[in-house]
Amino acid sequence: MAKKYVYSFDEGKTEMKNLLGGKGANLAEMTTLGVPVPPGFTITTENCIDYLANNNTFPKGTMDQVKKALEDLEAKMGKKLGDHTDPLLVSVRSGARVSMPGMMDTVLNLGLNDMAVIGLAKIAEDERFAYDSYRRFIMMFSDVVKYQERKKFDELLDKMKEERGVKDDIDLSTADLKELVLKYKKLYKELLGEEFPQDPMVQLEDSIHAVFSSWNNERAINYRNHEGIPHDYGTAVNVQVMVYGNLGQTSATGVAFTRNPSDGKKERFGEYLIQAQGEDVVAGIRTPTPIAQLKKDMPELYKQFDALCEKLEKHYKDVQDVEFTIQQGKFFMLQTRTGKRTGVAAAKIAYDLVKEGMIDKRTAVSRVTPRDVENTLFPQIDWKNPKQKTVVIDGKEVKAVSFAKGLPASPGAAAGIAMFSADKAKAAADEGNKVILVSEETTPEDFHGMAASEGIITARGGMTSHAAVVSRQIGTTCIAGASDVSDMHIFGLSLIGTNDIEVKEGEWMTLDGFEAVAYKGKLPLKQTDLSDQMQTILKWADEIAVKEGKGFHVRTVHGKR
Repeated sequence: MAKKYVYSFDEGKTEMKNLLGGKGANLAEMTTLGVPVPPGFTITTENCIDYLANNNTFPKGTMDQVKKALEDLEAKMGKKLGDHTDPLLVSVRSGARVSMPGMMDTVLNLGLNDMAVIGLAKIAEDERFAYDSYRRFIMMFSDVVKYQERKKFDELLDKMKEERGVKDDIDLSTADLKELVLKYKKLYKELLGEEFPQDPMVQLEDSIHAVFSSWNNERAINYRNHEGIPHDYGTAVNVQVMVYGNLGQTSATGVAFTRNPSDGKKERFGEYLIQAQGEDVVAGIRTPTPIAQLKKDMPELYKQFDALCEKLEKHYKDVQDVEFTIQQGKFFMLQTRTGKRTGVAAAKIAYDLVKEGMIDKRTAVSRVTPRDVENTLFPQIDWKNPKQKTVVIDGKEVKAVSFAKGLPASPGAAAGIAMFSADKAKAAADEGNKVILVSEETTPEDFHGMAASEGIITARGGMTSHAAVVSRQIGTTCIAGASDVSDMHIFGLSLIGTNDIEVKEGEWMTLDGFEAVAYKGKLPLKQTDLSDQMQTILKWADEIAVKEGKGFHVRTVHGKR
């Protein structure tokens, strides 16, 4: 009997995490819990491991099982993939057993072609939405599946926005998007020497290949090396029915945490964009709206969101990082996973969950890593006069010169020389320099430069952008969305901030991640103390170690426990 490689969301559960990956297992678990999850199926990590071991070839029977799962999904939805009148569209997403945010690949809107887009427009009664989805799919398929530079497609988009005199994608008309689709298809043919594929099964099979292969892309390998994740885990692939956050003004997409991942406060933390798809939020293409505003924009949907956050946190007994979509006033949860957090937040959340009776002390201690302890000791600017923003340099009191303000994406302070690409940041750090990575926004390909930097500042993006999420995880100070909050703009190898203050590549700058202000020059820094919650948790670790006589070892840091 052939090995079972494909499981519907109805079949899986949390205990199958190693087989279904974290995302697949949690989608299955949420389905069981009655959470509104778009249906789909998961291709297992075992299939990926066999695929990679067999020179990137699917194990025998893989696509037969995929086709059967797809037929079941089509029957459930009453639609067929790529149908010309009412097409079923799907997303194809990665999902390893250990969370690796943004390090592997995703394809959205799969199933669109020249005829299906017409059917989608009619059934949705929104032609603009249909062609917006199609241009996104062509660009993503070209980038993820065919390994073509996304930048070339972005240049066509940026040129059109410039010609039309608009700032954002949502300001382009239906006619503009139709023209953009034609330009994207023409570019695809120029780059690959073939027409954009119209057969949805070819699109699907090629996309599954691409997601499995992304397990061994450079950024994923760099991330696993940095985080100590084994290279033989493999990733699952999740094929899920599309829901649309870009279907008009009553649709939206967002990313949120059930508690604040920066400081650990018990509050919903996140962002959303109306008339957008998920990639827009995490990629920092537009600076999104804080989740608290959803309470005012869509109060009934916020209540549903809030209740689901509470349900998931109590079920998993830990902070959850969720992705959601609202399609024409209907709420869907697309994923949940354990939320990445700063060291300060790790201690406060673990402490609070004990006080709330959700976990015991031993569990709390196990959730705080040595890196969390080190990251709690965030540096801060050593102000002589905090109100006047003066510091002492070479024995003289001088006023710090600020040039930009953004969003406090990850706390702490950092000083270093400005570098305007991840590659340059990594090279400069390897030469012994302290570096600040300056970027319009970061992508998963930038991880090596981010990990090598003391701090990061981006011109675009919000509190749940790629730069923000990764910075909090690795304990790096980050200011996001600076050009949306202040006058900072990047020009080539320099940036211009408030009052036309310029910082060139290679010059020193200092970031205050607490207040999200960037300063010109090298300001003095000092260490903070361990938080009260962290000290309490280390005390619990001592008590458990004494009681059990083994299991924990607490190291003293800077004279504090």
